[in-house]
Amino acid sequence: MTDVAQRVECRWCRGQSPATATTCTRCGAPLDVRNLVTDAGWRQAPKIRDLTEVQAGASRYQLDGTVVPVAEAELAEGDTAYFEHHAMLWKDFSVAMTVMDTPGGTKRILAGMPFVLSVAHGPGRVSLSRDGAGELVVLPLDPGVEVDAREHAMLVASGNVTFSYQKVQGLKAMLAAGTGMYMDRFVATSAAGLVILHGYGNVLQRTLGDGETIDVEPGGFLYKDASVTMAIDTISLTPEGANQGVAAVKGVATRGFAALKAARQLTKGGDGLGGLLSSGGLQAAAGVFTGSGMTLMRLTGPGRVGIQSMYLHHETA
Repeated sequence: MTDVAQRVECRWCRGQSPATATTCTRCGAPLDVRNLVTDAGWRQAPKIRDLTEVQAGASRYQLDGTVVPVAEAELAEGDTAYFEHHAMLWKDFSVAMTVMDTPGGTKRILAGMPFVLSVAHGPGRVSLSRDGAGELVVLPLDPGVEVDAREHAMLVASGNVTFSYQKVQGLKAMLAAGTGMYMDRFVATSAAGLVILHGYGNVLQRTLGDGETIDVEPGGFLYKDASVTMAIDTISLTPEGANQGVAAVKGVATRGFAALKAARQLTKGGDGLGGLLSSGGLQAAAGVFTGSGMTLMRLTGPGRVGIQSMYLHHETA
């Protein structure tokens, strides 16, 4: 039996590490710094120290968390890790690569999502990063645990974690979040696994109580426990002054999708879907159907919710 008196509990992931450890062996969080929480209950993601190592089965992941963070996986014989192909920085020549099909097929392609993921096979090292400044969030998953993350947030996941997606239903959801019609779902089945996410800006986490509800701007959403339910909600706003552009678009809303073309003219994109699917364009187009308002993700506990401080709306090229 493990002698828990000789171990220290991580305040971030609740994992237990040897009493002599300065960082959590499961998630890399520093164990010797104060755990600060805002009045509203938000906890900033732990500042992972350079070259911190976490364990996933027989494999190790070394993290460099500064500026544009990097995760370097040292895969054991027989272990795998998967990721979006453009996230890879380098790999050992000996590391074999394959691809893994993702559910959704052409639907994911049309939504700007990858329909295959790259898979690295151990033994050997592979290094990964995203294309912007931010923070890494290490989420250890015990058997049976599910986590949902926004599209393109995954940096890497251990091969024993299953991958699927959850479709956010409804036209308003598409207009509110662009390619956020899909959320990636990660599930640990028979063994503990690991998912590493990249969040733009700073990452904050809050644990919602049973029935506790918050509204999150779609571009700020990063991840949630599967136990947290989500709905798309539009808050009506009373304009203080006339907005002739929005009024003109609302005036042709009865023309159906022809109104979307008019809404596109309100954005900087101009021609093509890029203008329509920009952050401002999405909110303007949503206003065609819902009136002047703000479209938000309504999240209800119990469970964890993670947000990123740099709002990000992926655009379709």
